[in-house]
Amino acid sequence: MSQDLLEVVKDGVAVLTLNRPDRLNAMSGPMLDAMLEALPRLADDGDVGVVVLTGAGRGFCAGGDVKAMAEGREFGGTTLEEKAQALRSSMEVSRWLHEMPKVTIAMVRGAAAGAGLSLALACDLRVASDTARFATAFARVGYSGDFGGSWYLTQLVGSAKARELYYTADIVDAPQALALGIVNRVVPDARLEDETLALAGRLARGPRVAYRYMKRNFNAAESGTLKDSLDLEAWHHTRCGMTEDHREAAKAFVEKREPVFKGR
Repeated sequence: MSQDLLEVVKDGVAVLTLNRPDRLNAMSGPMLDAMLEALPRLADDGDVGVVVLTGAGRGFCAGGDVKAMAEGREFGGTTLEEKAQALRSSMEVSRWLHEMPKVTIAMVRGAAAGAGLSLALACDLRVASDTARFATAFARVGYSGDFGGSWYLTQLVGSAKARELYYTADIVDAPQALALGIVNRVVPDARLEDETLALAGRLARGPRVAYRYMKRNFNAAESGTLKDSLDLEAWHHTRCGMTEDHREAAKAFVEKREPVFKGR
């Protein structure tokens, strides 16, 4: 794995760290390639229940590497079609974060800007330090946006606010992000790792089969009809009722104890 991405797995939680702190973890080809290798592998790893994405140093991710942009070497290929296809292939990391059958959490310290914001928004949950700052940033460098940010932000804050944040590229601080629903929790900077990993550990010990089906339900609800959701919920709810985890939870409830989930 590239040193631009670090991976640690412990107690059912995989932590992926974007590791270019000298560049505020701006994206690089090796970083994206490493993510494209790691995310499908972790999705299939039965020992992993939660994936946490974070950045090394004082920032989460500044998005694209502006220095590389200025030198005209940000994307592969020479023609418009080749460059667009290279970008689209890299953008699969965003889809994996959003659709992989594991809970994904963005642990955000400092700046999450441009495509870095898109990656944070792609995750199921976002825990932010009180130092966190969010910006679409694309307009500042003459770009329209990538890595699904326009779709994710519209889902979270609505079309009008998403358009405003894209057009103005205004910086949103942590309290504002919490009020808008961009993040789920804001914690003191010194507590960011402890609070995020405590949440991740709690979910990793939870009913993983149920979480997987919950995630499918929510993803389907983002574009489907009420009937679609009812049909899917009926199927998934019934399937969860046939799991060992459900039987253990029901037994634990009767016995007045905490359930011990096995993820099956």
